[in-house]
Amino acid sequence: MKTDSSEVKVVNIKGKLSLFKEYWNPKIVGELNDHKVQVVKLKGEFVWHHHENEDELFLVISGHLIIHFRDRDVHVNEGEFVIIPHPIEHKPEAPEEVHIILIEPKNTLNTGNITDSSLSAKNQEKI
Repeated sequence: MKTDSSEVKVVNIKGKLSLFKEYWNPKIVGELNDHKVQVVKLKGEFVWHHHENEDELFLVISGHLIIHFRDRDVHVNEGEFVIIPHPIEHKPEAPEEVHIILIEPKNTLNTGNITDSSLSAKNQEKI
């Protein structure tokens, strides 16, 4: 058991988000057990997809996120989060720029079952 707190770091979310401009390209800012904590900027529509085994948590830091499902839409506002259980098909949309924290298992591809999309983040950057 570790007794030294030297590895404990505070992460400035706003600072991390200022390091990049691109949309739909999650950046890893931390790891929690077997999960990655990511910051992402979103704008426009993503692809319809699902995750076979992984649930996802979307926490909206700023803006308004819409998660489309085949039978309804869910609106997520600043300060709110939504958990998308596997294997529910969904498509995120951000009419205006949205900043989120995304938490999911480390091996999760952001486009889930759609592996050949230009939006697939296969080699994620740690910032």
